Amino acid sequence: MSNRFLLVLRSKSFLTACLIILAVAILIVCGKKKSTPPPTRTDNVAETIHGVGIVDPYRWLEDQESPETRAWIDAQNQHTHSLLDKLPGRDRLEKRLTELIKIDRISIPMERNGRYFLRKRSADQEQWIIYMRDGLAGEDEILIDPHPMSPDHTTSVGIIDVSNDGRVMAYSIQEGGQDESSIKLFDVDQKTDLPDQLPKALYFGVAIKPDKSGFYYTKHDHDKGGRIYYHAMGTDVTDDVKIFGDGYGPEKILFVNLSEDGRYLLIHVLHGSTAETSELYCQDLKNDGKITPIVTGIDARFYGGIVDDKLFLQTNWNAPNNRILLVDLNRPAQKDWKEIIPESESVMEGFSLTGGKLFVNYLENVVSRVKVFDTEGAHIRDIAFPSLGSVSSVGGRWESNEAFYIYTSFHVPTTIYRYDAGTGEQQIWDQLKVPVNTDIVAVEQVWYESKDGAEIPMFVVHPKGIELDGSIPTLLTGYGGFNASMTPYFSAVAVMWVEKGGAFAIPNLRGGGEFGEKWHKAGMLDNKQNVFDDFIAAAEWLIANGYTSVEKLAISGGSNGGLLVGAALTQRPDLFQAVVCTYPLLDMIRYQNFLMAKFWVSEYGSSEDANQFKYLLAYSPYHNVKEGTKYPATLFITGDADTRVAPLHARKMAALLQAKTGSDNPVLLLYDTKTGHSGGMPASKQIEDTTDEMQFLFWQLGMK
Repeated sequence: MSNRFLLVLRSKSFLTACLIILAVAILIVCGKKKSTPPPTRTDNVAETIHGVGIVDPYRWLEDQESPETRAWIDAQNQHTHSLLDKLPGRDRLEKRLTELIKIDRISIPMERNGRYFLRKRSADQEQWIIYMRDGLAGEDEILIDPHPMSPDHTTSVGIIDVSNDGRVMAYSIQEGGQDESSIKLFDVDQKTDLPDQLPKALYFGVAIKPDKSGFYYTKHDHDKGGRIYYHAMGTDVTDDVKIFGDGYGPEKILFVNLSEDGRYLLIHVLHGSTAETSELYCQDLKNDGKITPIVTGIDARFYGGIVDDKLFLQTNWNAPNNRILLVDLNRPAQKDWKEIIPESESVMEGFSLTGGKLFVNYLENVVSRVKVFDTEGAHIRDIAFPSLGSVSSVGGRWESNEAFYIYTSFHVPTTIYRYDAGTGEQQIWDQLKVPVNTDIVAVEQVWYESKDGAEIPMFVVHPKGIELDGSIPTLLTGYGGFNASMTPYFSAVAVMWVEKGGAFAIPNLRGGGEFGEKWHKAGMLDNKQNVFDDFIAAAEWLIANGYTSVEKLAISGGSNGGLLVGAALTQRPDLFQAVVCTYPLLDMIRYQNFLMAKFWVSEYGSSEDANQFKYLLAYSPYHNVKEGTKYPATLFITGDADTRVAPLHARKMAALLQAKTGSDNPVLLLYDTKTGHSGGMPASKQIEDTTDEMQFLFWQLGMK
């Protein structure tokens, strides 16, 4: 064979190789084209706010019901599923999540006259069912089963109140994840609904009178605000009498309670959802008294409960970590108030009046403690717990020694304890049976320094014996707002993440309530940037200390936590590989105009105020997306039934990030037309959605 012929062959081979490479390149390019998100029209609405020009390119997506928006949602969902549904390993993920989520579950019981009212969901059921157990040894009888109420099992029910004799129950019916519900009254003996019911609206509780002659309730209107009504049993709801609320706007939250004996009506007025300021009013129903102010004009938070003629008040007034005051309702003037449990170094989270005693929940370095006091404030005992974890308020009746509480931790499935308030003895009432090997799980609490030098604690859950070589896939989540404390809790996601060799981290960001009102105020209004700095510092600490790397770090957050990860995404796009942002606030210039967002102005501020507008604009994620920046892979999740945080935030942000990102990382929107903010999601839907989230994160972090 001649050298010339060999040269020709080699040339042809080279040409063939080039053609193959070109073909592969074309396939890659075509593949990218197929994964390109659907186009989104821009309308670039321009306005000037406090002298600053603002352009909103996707204002039209705020109209949730327009045909164009609906078509856009459908296209986005198709695009998202075209990528997620074809990823390998979905069956294995779904199977394990099914094992962790589809288990027998039971709620803490509400005892009335020897009857126990509770909710249960069996492993093979989609929704919680309301039961009644007559006596400790009695059988559980079904009272309300929501499964027949909707073919797709997206309707849920909840226990609102039960009369003192256990014969009448008020329960709610919610569609999907909406905050709005309808409320019905149920005859427990006859196992039938009574004619008395409240139509679908936003309610803040029901209080049934001991003689069952009627009940009080709060109904909230997004435009007018909350009003308290009285409904006489057997009458038409249109005849209900408004007894309180005129003059309060939609930014106030009103709710009403009855003392256990039914003598006193107690009204709380919260100035915003964090109740930076609250008012209390009381009415002596036995003596046909007038509604009388107890707490007004004090710039502090108050929450109360009544026993006999005594009003016990938890407050942060002159006590950032909270204290308890005693008010004699026969002499309710402020000068006669008495402090019975003073402020301590630990944060007082709440209290309950049970078994003739005060059960007070504390947080001590973000670990739950419960102390028991008498009515004069003398310490009786503490309740002991098996390990680092979280404890719910102790629930029970003043005249009964029987009480219940919930204990949980990252590696301890939720356990319900029955507690004797007289002797201090306790026993397990019920415990989740979850197939988890807790021996492989390690939980540690670390402290790190934020940008301004503040020391921030963080829980890190990981497999025992891991090597800190920067290779651990890590999921970082947080909240940081509304005085909410992020304490240890059992999580199917955390368990599965650890089983896959990963770490799950939750920092206790400022804005929460972990260290009292000072901690909360350090992360609200014009201090909100501290929250984002704390979160970013947590990510940097995990990387610097060998847990993970940028390529192996994902963040997730929902609601206010969605704002958190949205801000982290726009402020430090170089720090994360993947982001899951669920039911978020993202347009902080217009947020207060939608749904119940006026409740949150006391926490965030409002762009209607010139000074507050400046700091809101500085961190508003929607207004800080920059053209050409290489953003991490991002999955936005929301749905039509979110009637708390308007889904328009996720719609607009997804469109903007898709258009502006300079990276090839996917920006996806997963939009459900039936689920929302308030839960009520069928178990199978929980599994489906969590599988989508985990599959997205596993894909982006290279996990199997």
